[in-house]
Amino acid sequence: MDFDGERKELQRNTQTFDAQLQNFEIALLNTLNYYGLPTASVFVSVDERLVVARNIEQVLGKISRDKRSQSVYMSKFIVATMSGLFDAALNYLWDETISELRQRVATYDLSFFCDNAGISQDKRSRIKSAEDLTLIEDSELINGARKIELISEIGYKHLDYIRYMRNYASAAHPNQNQLSGLQIVTWLETCIREVISLPTPAGAVRIKELITNIKSKVISNIQEAKGVAAFFVHLNQEQINNLALGFFGIYVQPDTTQQTRQNIQYLLPYLWGRVDELTRKQLGVKYGKFVSVNDTERKNLARQFLEQVEGLSYIPEELHAIDLEDAIKNLLHAHRAMNNFYNEPQFARQLQRIVGDFGKIPVNLNEWYVLALVEVFLTNGYGEVWAADPIYRSLIGLFDAEQASIAILSFNEINISSRLQFPRCRNKYLELLELVKPKISAVALKELINDIENFSGPYDKMKDDSRIKRKVANLKKLIG
Repeated sequence: MDFDGERKELQRNTQTFDAQLQNFEIALLNTLNYYGLPTASVFVSVDERLVVARNIEQVLGKISRDKRSQSVYMSKFIVATMSGLFDAALNYLWDETISELRQRVATYDLSFFCDNAGISQDKRSRIKSAEDLTLIEDSELINGARKIELISEIGYKHLDYIRYMRNYASAAHPNQNQLSGLQIVTWLETCIREVISLPTPAGAVRIKELITNIKSKVISNIQEAKGVAAFFVHLNQEQINNLALGFFGIYVQPDTTQQTRQNIQYLLPYLWGRVDELTRKQLGVKYGKFVSVNDTERKNLARQFLEQVEGLSYIPEELHAIDLEDAIKNLLHAHRAMNNFYNEPQFARQLQRIVGDFGKIPVNLNEWYVLALVEVFLTNGYGEVWAADPIYRSLIGLFDAEQASIAILSFNEINISSRLQFPRCRNKYLELLELVKPKISAVALKELINDIENFSGPYDKMKDDSRIKRKVANLKKLIG
């Protein structure tokens, strides 16, 4: 068949499909009418469904046939799309994506994932297999997957946006949002490209192999350890930090074998020198947590780990810092989960009470505390928790100059920059700048605030702007 013939055949097929969709919709509307149910705004228009139909084959072609044959939620996605129920289709697409991500995490290493995703010890103790990953919130799952590089930073940002739309524009909640065929196809392609058909990155594969080997093989001397640790020089800072957290988590587990702990002891000297200060402080706080809950076995193992690297100085002087750590975790969990409007205020009040008791935030938690407070103040992008907002403003009002600087520079953190793609979060960030301005005296920081306020591009891309990056780098040198 020549080109014109193929084009005419495609047009005939499209017209036939158009008529089929129209007839199907009429039958469904007649059924709704028969039962006296509403019929207005139930289905997306046939034209929008045809946009999906014309593009679906090319997009689905990026998934292997074997994987497609197991993708039940993808089948439901297509059925919902062709039925004109785009809100339900988005729900099924997200279910397929999360299901795939859980399988990838399970085949990687569950304990390593939990340590890097910041999963609480109580929840972690119940996670033994892929099925148990349903205990983890979607936001925790994609953030943890990013931390161990099962998805990229850009992939995380896209998924964070789709998760936002799934929560507030899909059938997951009552809503009247209208989704277009182009949006649905784009989100489908994003989920396929960034998760469903994404090969595991080489760095993540190497780390996975290392974690597997230290649990199953023997490092018997320093020379062997040097050989194993040789690839550390190729890891970036985040990978180094993640590996340190992972080693610590494995080391303190009661069921870890003594051989595995010995393997870690051999490797630690080649890793610790590159672990950043924030991660070292986090390990010190973890030790304090075991002390506070009287977990003697893990406390002793954690101390042993820190002794190996002469890191006892990172144990917090005030073990009450553990209460503050728990309060921050509880608040972030409530904020990132569904129904945060109702659940978040009680945890905001809990944090306020603890901060009031401290008077000053412990050094070990200072940066994390500020970044957490910035995240909740910016909102989730959909709505503001009115009962909690005055508490956040009050706590921000207590910032000293260092904390104010951390808050201003928070746009460099992926969790914060991802939020800045939403208009409400961007406006709240500008409000934050107004709140902390009185704390700032450094001229360079004042200039950066002015540059931020006059930045003309998308705020979620501001951290990658060459001019802003240069100013931030110079500023960090000035303030140490």
